[in-house]
Amino acid sequence: MAIMITLNTLQRRYLRGQAHHLHPVVMIGDAGLSDAVMREVDINLKSHELIKVRVFGDDRDHRIAIMEKICTELAAAPVQHIGKLLLIYRPAAKPKISLPK
Repeated sequence: MAIMITLNTLQRRYLRGQAHHLHPVVMIGDAGLSDAVMREVDINLKSHELIKVRVFGDDRDHRIAIMEKICTELAAAPVQHIGKLLLIYRPAAKPKISLPK
């Protein structure tokens, strides 16, 4: 099991600004967090580093649990959870996004 990355407030704010123009690349529906969805999230994090995920469903606690599971299993960082959108970041081997310290 991987370990979730932690970001400081300045880094989170910077990433939120970078994500403003992004559209969700992964949609999570009634089937929930299947292996196929996790693979898709992993592939998108590898190529983009910063992604938006849309979670359908009205259960806020369920969306938080999905974000925590993605971040823990894929060694990513939760940036923001707003409404049904999750913003997730994981630096690539050669980072494209340089975070402030």
